[in-house]
Amino acid sequence: MDSGRLWFFLVAILAVAGCGDSAGQKASDSSPTPQATPEVYVATDAKGIQTMTIQPRPIPDYLEIPGRVAPDPTRVVHVFPATIGRVTEMRVRPWDRVVEGQLLAIIESSEASRALTDYEKARTDASLKKKTLDRSKDLYEHHAIAEKDLQQAEADVQSADAELKTTLDQVHLLGLDPAGATNQLRVLAPRSGVVLDVGAATGELSKSLDAPQPLCTIADLDTIWIEGEIFEKDLKGLRIGSAAQITISAYPGEKWSGRVATVGDAVDPTTRTLKVRVELANPQLRLKPDMFATVRLLRSSSQGLLIPASSVDREGQKAYVFVGTGNNRFARREVALGRTIDDSVEVVSGLTPGAVIVSQGSVLLRAATEN
Repeated sequence: MDSGRLWFFLVAILAVAGCGDSAGQKASDSSPTPQATPEVYVATDAKGIQTMTIQPRPIPDYLEIPGRVAPDPTRVVHVFPATIGRVTEMRVRPWDRVVEGQLLAIIESSEASRALTDYEKARTDASLKKKTLDRSKDLYEHHAIAEKDLQQAEADVQSADAELKTTLDQVHLLGLDPAGATNQLRVLAPRSGVVLDVGAATGELSKSLDAPQPLCTIADLDTIWIEGEIFEKDLKGLRIGSAAQITISAYPGEKWSGRVATVGDAVDPTTRTLKVRVELANPQLRLKPDMFATVRLLRSSSQGLLIPASSVDREGQKAYVFVGTGNNRFARREVALGRTIDDSVEVVSGLTPGAVIVSQGSVLLRAATEN
């Protein structure tokens, strides 16, 4: 190949290489660049839009369990008659409210007559023994009887007094009037409260403490318990005195605040749960035994960022908020969310303390960015 043709090929190769570099440069210059997130201007007095500055705050760790309303067992009285007899009157019905000392039932009993008869005999005998002692003292002072006869008279008085006291106690136990004469036993309310159940009716024979069920059951419902169960794995952080929030199925939207009164010391081997009881005041008696409840127990708290749920704009599996960039401008930013606490949500990542966000009206701003 001669030198002229060689130079021709070299020039052609360099020309093609030059064109390739130029095309590559143009292609690089024309490639798309990332677009900045569009910002929206929000006037200070814009209607329907509210902003807030977020700061770290304690985020509670709650445990929610199902529960039920139950009377405090220390305020429940099962009323049994003091002796066997036939019920002639039952004066109360379930859910009646009674006061201490109110008449609940009247029972006709031979035991009542026997108790009064025994008391009267003991009273007469004690009176006779007292007169005998007075006479013995007078005779002893005049040396008419021996000292041992006086001592015997004194012992007889002590024995009679003891018998009188025993029979009088039995009369009082039956609720009888010592001066009366009747075979009717009046059963009185031992405390004020609500009659939960009635276990007898007029004409039935009551067998006293051997009866299969009491005449009635009275409960003081001014203070009640909310009972629930927790799994053993959830026990950590829960202790007596921990704050608890109660919601009742019968009263949607209402909440009651209380404290954990007891935490069971034994795990149920079948359910692997422990009993938890929360004590609540119930002055208006709105909470009834066996109502369904939800118990929210506070176990611990930690610092974090909480934002209103209304500030979150969801799109599929992603969540966004509008964050202030300065000069009343806001940009849409993706965030990672954690727990939901009432009307707020926890922000795990995407925001920093001190950031200004749109707390109300984010839907309006989203529409503006899409136009």
